[in-house]
Amino acid sequence: MTGAREWLRTAREERWGILTDLAFAVVWVTIVETVDHFLGTPTWVYYMLMLAGVVAYFGFIWNFELAIRRQNQ
Repeated sequence: MTGAREWLRTAREERWGILTDLAFAVVWVTIVETVDHFLGTPTWVYYMLMLAGVVAYFGFIWNFELAIRRQNQ
């Protein structure tokens, strides 16, 4: 019975993680598309902004995990 509870808890955490990832991606791409549309940036700027989203994502996740660890102390 404990295995089933652990599996359900893990599934819930993964679902929220996936939804967080999706929300971040949608917001970031929307921002980049908006900036590109209104400013008419060159293609390389568009790609650099998309690449910056990867860095921003990992920074966001790292800070989020750090905040949770500090809160649990």
